[in-house]
Amino acid sequence: MQNEYVVLVDEKNNETGVMEKMEAHRSGKLHRAISVFIYNSKGELLMHKRAAGKYHSAGLWTNTCCSHPRPGEDAREAAMRRLQEEMGMKCELVHAFDFTYKAELENGLTEHEFDHVFTGISDALPAPNPDEVESWEYICDEDLALELRDNPQLFTVWFRMIYPNLTPQTIVA
Repeated sequence: MQNEYVVLVDEKNNETGVMEKMEAHRSGKLHRAISVFIYNSKGELLMHKRAAGKYHSAGLWTNTCCSHPRPGEDAREAAMRRLQEEMGMKCELVHAFDFTYKAELENGLTEHEFDHVFTGISDALPAPNPDEVESWEYICDEDLALELRDNPQLFTVWFRMIYPNLTPQTIVA
């Protein structure tokens, strides 16, 4: 497996360099990321449970897909690429908002990301990559809100930060 690299940035998303992905997560360097939220025509969110073999947050529920732009790759292009690679789907994506967060994870890793959040609408059923996705489901806001309230530990840290900021205005395609 070849090394993957992430784009290091400052707090204003200005590129400051590149670093091997695992090293960036071990050292907690701020880098670009993408998070994709796909809704169906009923307004249900496509969630996935991260595969057991993931290097962090394995077995946790999260948004449709997430990853990092490659050096020289636009954030929207990265979001489209990862939606296809992780979930086997294509969908028009709209940039919703950006945010920065830092969170300590297991295995001595830190997520410190300038995250570009994208949304889309699709009734296609995913064909997920089993190396990335253990299971998936479409879930309505009411059920998801209850599950987040009662069992927040079942969800990734970034999902718990992003989801409350999604509004009908950000979910357009």
